[in-house]
Amino acid sequence: MICSTCQHNEAKKHGRDRKGNQRFKCLLCGKTFIPPTVNVLGDSRLPIDRAVFCLRLLLEGNSIRATSRLTDTDKTAIINLVVNVGEKCERFLRTKICGVPAPDIQLDEIWGFVGCKERTRERLAKGSEFGDAYCFTAIERSTKLLVSWHLGKRSQYDTIQFVHKLDAATAGKFQVSTDGWGPYGPAIREILGQRADHGRIVKNYTTVDGDDQRRYSPPTVSSCEKQAIWGTPDMENVCTSHVERANLSMRMGIRRLTRLTNAHSKKWENHDAALALWFAFYNFCRVHMTLKTTPAVAAGLTDHTWSVLELLQVIATH
Repeated sequence: MICSTCQHNEAKKHGRDRKGNQRFKCLLCGKTFIPPTVNVLGDSRLPIDRAVFCLRLLLEGNSIRATSRLTDTDKTAIINLVVNVGEKCERFLRTKICGVPAPDIQLDEIWGFVGCKERTRERLAKGSEFGDAYCFTAIERSTKLLVSWHLGKRSQYDTIQFVHKLDAATAGKFQVSTDGWGPYGPAIREILGQRADHGRIVKNYTTVDGDDQRRYSPPTVSSCEKQAIWGTPDMENVCTSHVERANLSMRMGIRRLTRLTNAHSKKWENHDAALALWFAFYNFCRVHMTLKTTPAVAAGLTDHTWSVLELLQVIATH
C-alpha cells in the first residue's frame, strides 16, 4: 500500500472511517490515509478480489474454462476481464519501459495461432486475423527484463515494427543477439544504426531416422555457428538461450500458447491482450528464480515486487 503523502510503500491497517472504508497508517511518516478508489476493472462488475484470483489462475497456466469452474465465474466475464486489463497493461508497458539502459539484448519469436493454423486459414480463405501469430520478444540478459514485444506474422514488415519498438524501449549502445531469421539484419542496421552491435547464432539440426524419430520431440542440434552481422559484437556473448528460456515460461504460463490443445485464442485482440497481461505480470510481479526478485526491480524500474492488485491499481491511472 503506497502512502499518499510520502509515497512510502509500507503501511499497516489503522481502523475504518465512518463509511467502513479501511484506513492505513504509513510506517515512515505516520500519516493515516485511505487508498484512492480507482475503477481498476472498467465496466466489469466482478468483485476486485475475485478478479485478482481469476487473473492469478490465468497467469499460472490455467485455461479460461478451468478458471471459470474454479471461481464460479462466467466465461465471458473472464474473457472481458482479460481484454480490459490486457489493453491497459499494453499502454502501461509502452510508457513505463521507455529509454531503459539494456546492454545485452536477445531477440526471438515464439509461434502461436489464432482461430486455426495457417494451413487451415489458407484452405478456408480466412483473413489475416487468423492463422499463425508470432510474438517477437526482446529480453535483457542480466536483468531478464522483457523490454519490448510485438505480435504479428513472421514477416519482414512485422520484424521492422518490432525493431522500432525495441528502439523506443532502449537507450544507449547495446549488443543484440538473434537467430537466423533474415529480416533482423537489415532492420537492426537501418533502425538502430550505430547503437547496436548485432551478432547472429545459427543452429544446424540433424535428421533423425528410425527408432529415434519422434513426431513431437525436438530435433537434435548438430552444430552452432556464430556470425558478426553489424558492428563489433562480443562473439563470446552472442547467445539466445535466455530469451528461449523466457519463451518456455510463456508457454507454461499462458495456456493459449500450450501446444496440442484446444485452448488457443479465438480472436486476435484476445491473444494480444493475454500477452500484454503476461508481460506486465512477468516484469513487475513474478519473482525470477535466478534473480530472487522481479526483472523490473533488477532493472531499477521499481523498488519492490508488485502484487497483481497493485498492478491493477497502477495501470488504471495510465
